[in-house]
Amino acid sequence: MTGMTALLIYIIWTLILALSYATYRLPLVLTGKKSANHWERGKPVDDPEFLVRAKAAHLNCLENLPLFAALVLIGAATDQSVTVNAVAGIIVAARIGQSLVHLIGTSFPLVFIRASLFLIQVALMLYLAFSML
Repeated sequence: MTGMTALLIYIIWTLILALSYATYRLPLVLTGKKSANHWERGKPVDDPEFLVRAKAAHLNCLENLPLFAALVLIGAATDQSVTVNAVAGIIVAARIGQSLVHLIGTSFPLVFIRASLFLIQVALMLYLAFSML
C-alpha cells in the first residue's frame, strides 16, 4: 500500500466515523425532537453509548490525521515515499483497529488493546519522522 492510498483510507475512515453519529443526530433535529445546538460542548450527552464512543473514536482520528498526512506528504515531497510506503498500511490498520476496539467498548482489556494500537501508530510515525530527517 502506498502512503497516499493509506492517507486516503485514513481520511475515509475518519469521515465514516463522523457520519456514524451525525446521521443519528440529523433526523432528530429535522423532526424537532432535538435543537440543532443540543450537542454543544459542555452540555450533558444523552446519545446512546455506541454513538458517544463513535464520536470519541472520530476525535481520536482527527488528533493524529494531520501528523500522518504531514509525514506522507513530506515523504512524497522529499522522494522518500519508499520509506513511508513500508509502514503506512500498518499505521492505518492500527488506526482502524483502535477505532473498532473503541466502538466495541471501554472495559480494561479493550482500553489496553486500544492503547497498544495507539502506541504502534505513534512509534511508527516517530520511525518515519526520524527516517526522513
